[in-house]
Amino acid sequence: QVQLVESGGGLVQAGGSLRLSCAASGRTFSTYTMGWFRQAPGKEREFVAAINWNAGRTQYADSVKGRFTISRDNAKNTVYLQMNSLKPEDTAVYYCAAPGSPFTTRATMSIEYKHWGQGTQVTVSS
Repeated sequence: QVQLVESGGGLVQAGGSLRLSCAASGRTFSTYTMGWFRQAPGKEREFVAAINWNAGRTQYADSVKGRFTISRDNAKNTVYLQMNSLKPEDTAVYYCAAPGSPFTTRATMSIEYKHWGQGTQVTVSS
């Protein structure tokens, strides 16, 4: 059974940093694109960042470009999201996601992902 477990969320002041981790088990995702999404209260879940299997390609939402960095360690089956210069509008539950197939062509779309973590809360105070 596939499990994705996020950690690293918390409360931080505006301008601060957090590093989220997503540990995968039940399957080796070293050949899969992995993604991060977030959902703020009363809003739709939105794409944040994605990374292809060998970290040769990364994609970011415009709202986080230049501030967030996605990375992965395939030996540890873990994906990271380094978040710098955090803003109050970054407050949300952050989810790690993995597609059902290695052949992902729409990494920015939540419908492409089959497996989701339980989420980790990130709160940025002003």
